[in-house]
Amino acid sequence: MEMAEIFDKLQAVADRYDELNELISDPEVIADSQRFMKLSKEEGSLRETVEKYNEYKKVTQTIKDDEELLRESDDPDLTELTKDELNSAKDQQAKLEKELEILLIPKDPNDDKNIIMEIRGAAGGDEASLFAADLYNMYLHYAENQGWKVEVVDKSETEVGGFKEIALMITGDKVYSKLKFENGAHRVQRVPVTESAGRVHTSTATVGVMPEAEDVDVDIDPKDIRVDVYRSSGAGGQHVNKTSSAVRMTHLPTGIVVAMQDERSQQQNRAKAMRILKSRVYDYYQQKEQSAYDAKRKDAIGTGDRSERIRTYNYPQNRVTDHRIGLTLNKLDKIMSGDLDEIIEALIVADQTKKLEQLRNE
Repeated sequence: MEMAEIFDKLQAVADRYDELNELISDPEVIADSQRFMKLSKEEGSLRETVEKYNEYKKVTQTIKDDEELLRESDDPDLTELTKDELNSAKDQQAKLEKELEILLIPKDPNDDKNIIMEIRGAAGGDEASLFAADLYNMYLHYAENQGWKVEVVDKSETEVGGFKEIALMITGDKVYSKLKFENGAHRVQRVPVTESAGRVHTSTATVGVMPEAEDVDVDIDPKDIRVDVYRSSGAGGQHVNKTSSAVRMTHLPTGIVVAMQDERSQQQNRAKAMRILKSRVYDYYQQKEQSAYDAKRKDAIGTGDRSERIRTYNYPQNRVTDHRIGLTLNKLDKIMSGDLDEIIEALIVADQTKKLEQLRNE
């Protein structure tokens, strides 16, 4: 994409931003809370681009003025000062051009959302369930470092202290933008605690990351949901036998099922089940759209296929490798304690680079 095309796009963004500011001041729009929220969100998402574009226009004007002044000036001191200002403005212009290109990359509408993360032990039996618990602790510590809140919404534990599966709600600032690349199969290579001969085994756990669906994202018809209530199983004494507090929800058009028995009251289980069901249904339709999109054009890093092996955690060599971007770090101990910044930043940069290439080739 030529710079002239970039400016056309930027001017279109600036025009839309002005239009949005008018709309969100309109009493009719303010009265319609859903529309107001949607337009305010769009206005907020364009703000940084428009501010940078205005800065760019100001710097470009400074360059133009300085070049004109240099052509006309006979004063050596003024010429020297103007040259310094011109060089500084040109550096600033080049920097802003790069930043504006990145800001023009189509934004993922889910980036600002909270997420539901599902971690499941896959191939490897007990060892896979223990690795699922290790991944849970890794994401828990990372979330704490980010100042996010983690709530366990459902879990199924194994006798060895691992998880057959665990579902989390992670809430905070731009959670999906940082964790969306965790979607996929994670492989561990280590000597299991049950292995007496000291041989290294390979096991896998899968991680699913879904943006939390808001009412504006997905409209589920109550007629499309079948709700079954039943008695909770497991620990809980007499309470378990007396009430049917567990809830199973089935979304009939997609066949998606969510069962929830974590809370004591049926109402609480219904509310949690509905949050997960909405997010799974939203995720299901998004995956279908993404698959259709990918069929037309190869996506960048990709956040869809959960069977894709994305990362290997090698304990004997204290090594983590992300296969999608060929990144290897020899600090598995730190990564497992939640120090994921280097991997996540590298994935974001790789994704932006590929999308920028696509943008330039359009």
